[in-house]
Amino acid sequence: MNRQRIDKWLWFARMVKTRTLAAAIVSQGQVRLNKIKVVKPAQEVGPGDIITLAAHGRVRVLKVLGVAQRRGPSSEAQTLYEDIADPAASDNLQH
Repeated sequence: MNRQRIDKWLWFARMVKTRTLAAAIVSQGQVRLNKIKVVKPAQEVGPGDIITLAAHGRVRVLKVLGVAQRRGPSSEAQTLYEDIADPAASDNLQH
């Protein structure tokens, strides 16, 4: 399995608390996949894709590293993505 529904991936990666909430933010247009707005929760994502997510008062840019079979602990969820818009990294560049 190398592709997964975006709503499931967001939930498994612990970007949102529930799959229902993941589906809602996708349907509301708060998620982009490879710079294209996604409005269908069934849109598939896989390794190498870039997800831009506007949620919880901030924008996150994530590179998908993998998909999961289940929603595991936070440490497992963090292996599914790389945060490529890390604010700490951009702060270090400015100083």
